[in-house]
Amino acid sequence: MSANGNARPEAFQPLPRLSAAVRGDLLRIARQSLVQYLGEGTMPDCQTDSAALLEPRATFVTLTDRDTGMLRGCRGEVVARQSLIESVGSMAIAAATDDPRFPPVDLAEVSRLHIEISVLSPMEPIEAGAVEIGRHGLMIMKGHNAGLLLPQVPVAYNWDREEFLDALCRKAGLPRGTWKSAGIQLYGFECEVWGEED
Repeated sequence: MSANGNARPEAFQPLPRLSAAVRGDLLRIARQSLVQYLGEGTMPDCQTDSAALLEPRATFVTLTDRDTGMLRGCRGEVVARQSLIESVGSMAIAAATDDPRFPPVDLAEVSRLHIEISVLSPMEPIEAGAVEIGRHGLMIMKGHNAGLLLPQVPVAYNWDREEFLDALCRKAGLPRGTWKSAGIQLYGFECEVWGEED
């Protein structure tokens, strides 16, 4: 721990890596959830004997258009409240139906969507100077404002650390540079990220 109590990156617990089989199962569950929910209004049966799939984990599911690469929806949770298999299924549906930036996905669109899954480590306080691009996702909180960006976002936009932190502030509805001010809470996390055709 640093002098002000914030975690250094080396304090982060290493993520347990998921097997290729588990990754494939989760992608199938995400797609099956979209098809079944958008077509029938029901959730698929998520019964499994896999210990990895039953472990409580927080996830994000990102949907993009296969042809254009444009974002179509992204939703997730930052605290592990349900099993990994249940989280992926419910976040896939939320990404399709509950992202306020986009109209809901319809069943006919599902075949044109690319699915990406991010499994999050537990959040830890982190200093701005300890943030590593490509390694850390971030969440900022100040008062009633909060925003989160996954670690793949700054890589996609070729941001440096300061640009990443400023974008995080914008996501939270805060002025640029707020991450430097007193009274903010900055949390870091790591992700295991994969998508279809990876």
